Amino acid sequence: MTDIDDQVARIQQAWRRERPDLDVTPIGTIGRLHRLAQALTEELVTVYRTHGLSEGDFDVMAALRRSGEPYEASPTDLAASTMVTSGGMSKRLDRLEGAGLVSRRVGSGDGRGRVVALTAEGRKLIDAAFADHVANEQRLLAMVPASQRAALEATLAGWLAHFEGSV
Repeated sequence: MTDIDDQVARIQQAWRRERPDLDVTPIGTIGRLHRLAQALTEELVTVYRTHGLSEGDFDVMAALRRSGEPYEASPTDLAASTMVTSGGMSKRLDRLEGAGLVSRRVGSGDGRGRVVALTAEGRKLIDAAFADHVANEQRLLAMVPASQRAALEATLAGWLAHFEGSV
């Protein structure tokens, strides 16, 4: 046990009282990570909203922007990159195209494939949104002591690798 007194610690304490036969130690880590993920997501989404974007819109536009010139990709590649279904990607692309932020055209080859590209307006918007996003992430990470950041990143990367199959 630790000297931490937060909501998660109180939940652990209650479970220890009610189920002393179970080791509820993992609740301390998993519960805090879950609560932190929710809080961080809200902090990130707030920045996207200031640019008129949803989290999904930001993800698609950022994937296109980081692909390099000419800032285009197939809807299938975008769906894989952003981990959404093809149906979910279609909805995002419809919304972004309607806003003039991306364009769609027939790809080369047999004419069945499509290519999605950032428009000039879309590139300008994602560049501004991404600059604010990085500044926001720097602000959020500044809450962690500088001496602990590399270890935190390494721990999280190693743990995530188990879920993403790269271990």
